Amino acid sequence: MYFKFSLRHNPATSKTEGYYRLVESYRDERGRVSHKTLLNVGFIDKLVDIEQLNQIRRILCNRYEESLGQSQLFEIKPDNEAIVNQLVEEYWGRLVNENRIDIGQQKTKPPTVKQRRMVDSESIRNFDVREIGSEWLCYQALEQLQLLGFLTKIGFDDESMRLAITQIISRAVYPASELETTRWIRENSAVCEITQYPLEKLTKDRLYKSSLKLFEHKNEIEKYLSVKTNQLFDIQDKIYLFDLTNTYFEGKIKHSKLAKYGRSKEKRSDCKIVVLAMVINVEGFIKYSCIFSGNMQDPQTLENIVKNLRNKTSETAKKAIVVIDAGIATKDNLKMLTDNEFDYICVSRSKLKKYKIVEGSKIVEVEDKKHQKISLQKVESEQYNDYFLKVESEGKRQKEESMNNRFQERFESGLKAISASLSKKSGIKIEQKVLERIGRLKQKYQSIHKYYDISYDVETEVVRKRKTNVDTEIRKVKSLSWCIKDNVDVNQRSGTYFLRTSLDDTETIVWEGYNVIREIESCFRTLKTDLDLRPIYHKRDDATMAHLNLGLLAYWVVNTIRFQLKRSEEINANKQTLTNKQSKDNDNEKVETSINFCWKEIVRTLNTQKAVTTTAQNNYEEVIFIRRCSEPNPKVLAIYQKLKYKIQPFSKRKFVVHKAEMKKMEYLMYQAVMT
Repeated sequence: MYFKFSLRHNPATSKTEGYYRLVESYRDERGRVSHKTLLNVGFIDKLVDIEQLNQIRRILCNRYEESLGQSQLFEIKPDNEAIVNQLVEEYWGRLVNENRIDIGQQKTKPPTVKQRRMVDSESIRNFDVREIGSEWLCYQALEQLQLLGFLTKIGFDDESMRLAITQIISRAVYPASELETTRWIRENSAVCEITQYPLEKLTKDRLYKSSLKLFEHKNEIEKYLSVKTNQLFDIQDKIYLFDLTNTYFEGKIKHSKLAKYGRSKEKRSDCKIVVLAMVINVEGFIKYSCIFSGNMQDPQTLENIVKNLRNKTSETAKKAIVVIDAGIATKDNLKMLTDNEFDYICVSRSKLKKYKIVEGSKIVEVEDKKHQKISLQKVESEQYNDYFLKVESEGKRQKEESMNNRFQERFESGLKAISASLSKKSGIKIEQKVLERIGRLKQKYQSIHKYYDISYDVETEVVRKRKTNVDTEIRKVKSLSWCIKDNVDVNQRSGTYFLRTSLDDTETIVWEGYNVIREIESCFRTLKTDLDLRPIYHKRDDATMAHLNLGLLAYWVVNTIRFQLKRSEEINANKQTLTNKQSKDNDNEKVETSINFCWKEIVRTLNTQKAVTTTAQNNYEEVIFIRRCSEPNPKVLAIYQKLKYKIQPFSKRKFVVHKAEMKKMEYLMYQAVMT
């Protein structure tokens, strides 16, 4: 033991004097030298010098060693025995009476582990609470896809790989800008604890560079994930779904080759857009994607996509079926698909007028998801060599009839407004102007005006111009009338449309093949809504493409999780059906709840699982730091169990320090907890 002092203000003398403490040195369980205050001596009023303090220290040390049964070779005699002995007795008495040292009179057992774990409940504090559930779910999906090893294989070093994984997970869980993502990771998320990327190195500029590097390897990563998911889930690509979507830019995008004005699917004709073309399989996994400028027309993109897709498709899948919508199914595109050895299913761009029922074909009735009846029948047309399927939907018929009735009312209301202006003093009566108004009305209601006959009466009026004194004939419309054409039913073809295909197969197979196109619609909905692919705020083309590519990588994670949840649901449903058939009398049979949530709902559910740091103090002046993951609630646990994922990245991380060193060791202890 020895004396330590610090300069403090002494209220008794109104001076700055030395404040003394009697301190003991020891080594903790980690081998680091630590200090423990045995006695707060305070201000010493008696006149003592440094040598006398050293004598007091040596005498106290000798007494302590003697109390433990250790003999001393030399006896220490102080120069000024009165002052030194008085202080020695005073300090020794305080050390013994206050139980600051063990003098060997009471042999006490060392504290057990259980005793050290007993803490003061009032000292418990919780801090650094972070979301960890969604991040842990996505990380396990990436491990399942073995993307971490593949990134290392294509040239990513360990730090770059961990940053890329951190960014992909962040985009899936919290889609935002690089600046907002950095703030979210620093303040809300435990993603860096999972990926082991140093939190202090995270900046928005590093995220920008990481996304650009991921885009440089877009084709390699896309091809790897395409093959990996097929192997992992035993998928055979027999059907491809092709479609396009676009997303718009916010702000003025100058000097960009991608951002162009075009037909926006979000009705944002005031903004420049960029086109994203995608090919996916029935299970929703991306097979090929490409980014086009905003003024690219839908039919023009298919040939480029198919040629690249053919290079990536194995020989066993040469006769795969491509499902497209009517906007892309031009004559040239269908011929190009056939030339590249693809079959196709699409909606006919125009309704067949001259067709006949295929001999021997019967009407097949099916139901949609809303349990509405749909009739299917094979037909053929002399104009085409393809096969056609006539589809009659009761639900679609009711919807189209409602739309036609509404358009009729609006079209006739517009004609009435034109007719009413003919009788007004200041109304538009000149024939050319009236015809222009009728033309604009027809353009607005293109699907309904063809069923109407519109006629009008004209009278000629001679008007003399004041400036030239020349008489001019002006044709004015006197009256306007209209009626629906004879033998015409506006709703005659409502609810009827035709599927066009190169497959000579049954009605049910063609119908089911076409209905999988809803999967790509769901894919676009997830990208735009859940992964926030729109709008785009980047000003440079490379940043725009990196932004879109990062969204697609996040979609791989999302679809890997959702596909397994849906597939697990189907397997469990099949098992349950079989069990019910085998034991019909068993009333205690429980059907598993389905997990078919949208991605936002899955993230919201998983965010209830947190990582928390708890501190508490025991009776031995030690501060215990514990980092724990909260237990998953029943909904979260059900998701983990269906995916066969681990429920926690870690259960407990513990670190113990002495109370006096807690503040200066806080940063070091936090790092120890994180590793």
